[in-house]
Amino acid sequence: MSRAETTYPTAPRALWTFGLLRSELVTTLRRWRTLVLLAVLAAVPVLIGIAVRAETGGGGDPDRGGGGPAFIAQVTNNGLFLVFTALAATLPFFLPLAVGVIAGDAVAGEAGAGTLRYLLVAPAGRTRLLLTKYATVLAFCLLATLVVAVSALAVGALLFPLGEVTTISGTRIGFGDGLLRALLIALAVAASLVGVAALGLFVSTLTNSGIAAMATTVGLLITVQILDQIPQLHAIQPYLFSHYWLSFADLLRDPVLWDDLRRDLVLQGIYAAVFGTAAWARFTAKDITA
Repeated sequence: MSRAETTYPTAPRALWTFGLLRSELVTTLRRWRTLVLLAVLAAVPVLIGIAVRAETGGGGDPDRGGGGPAFIAQVTNNGLFLVFTALAATLPFFLPLAVGVIAGDAVAGEAGAGTLRYLLVAPAGRTRLLLTKYATVLAFCLLATLVVAVSALAVGALLFPLGEVTTISGTRIGFGDGLLRALLIALAVAASLVGVAALGLFVSTLTNSGIAAMATTVGLLITVQILDQIPQLHAIQPYLFSHYWLSFADLLRDPVLWDDLRRDLVLQGIYAAVFGTAAWARFTAKDITA
């Protein structure tokens, strides 16, 4: 099967790769599981917005924001803060859970359904198919994050006033600048999920059961999250993929603090390289019977 990769000219191979990617994206987005995950993610900002509105009556008293995700005390003064709050609320669990489900099912789901060997028919090839699967999962990372952000922005604009943004540093920036920072934060959150995507893809190459791969990926995600909260394990915590997830808050400082954001991007890149290579090594040597 893999020899077929060398028997087609470059242009047709490129067109095939684009077509394969488009097919994977369409197939993934049409699945009911994907639509349900996106619907749940979109509902989180709605629930947060309604809860804050009910608690404060839409007033501008930030002291009544109560406990909860970061930035929630500022939501009543500026609906844009609902974007930051929703991302802070979904990043520790809901977003990586959704990505883990999609990544874990990427290869194992095809094997379990008996369609994997048909996808490997020329001129696809194992390496190209694996890269396409990973690109699809990364696209879902971005889409899922944007769904949360757009839903939060819409709800925030509907339930609360919009205006200048007060940064964590205490300075005020214009609404346009606040929107730009919200977009940068959404991109930073999506990039923070790259490591989970690679881990899930690797797990997906280890089994022919999509459910087992999804469960294992989610289990590993929860385990890492627990390890990151145990003080006695502080020595290893900077190497856990979730450790710098909330560093996106530094984008709301004036000036922006980039150190932890860089560390997060580098760490995600390392996880992507390590588990991506492991997934490739496993997948290219795997005996495909389904």
